[in-house]
Amino acid sequence: MVDRTLILRKLADLEKHIGQISEYSNLRVNEYARDWKIQRIVERTLQMLIENCVDIASHIISDSGFRVPESYADTFKVLYENKIIEKRLFTRMEKMARFRNIIVHHYDKIDEEIIVGILRKDLDDFIKYKNAIINLFKKV
Repeated sequence: MVDRTLILRKLADLEKHIGQISEYSNLRVNEYARDWKIQRIVERTLQMLIENCVDIASHIISDSGFRVPESYADTFKVLYENKIIEKRLFTRMEKMARFRNIIVHHYDKIDEEIIVGILRKDLDDFIKYKNAIINLFKKV
């Protein structure tokens, strides 16, 4: 049985962080590139958003007895395989998980245009994810 209280608390955190990072959704690339403080806030908040989504998925997967994911990105595949999220959202969240690895492990210089693109166009994916999890609870 999925721990609803825990998931709902994590969904509330997700919503809070979406609201916080949304304050930066109108940034231009040059503004982002020249301000290390904004970079740190945005990158860390994106990391927290992605990790929160993975954590939610991990609890659902474990509590439901689904297969064990092989990676952060794979957690979203497991949700897709079990019809909790749709394919498009799975693809988007899988990319976010891989992007999180770049942020955390410093695999490469983070492309400012990608960050600004996420801020402008992709924050809605987190809301769609939140709604998919809420819909899961409506079915149970």
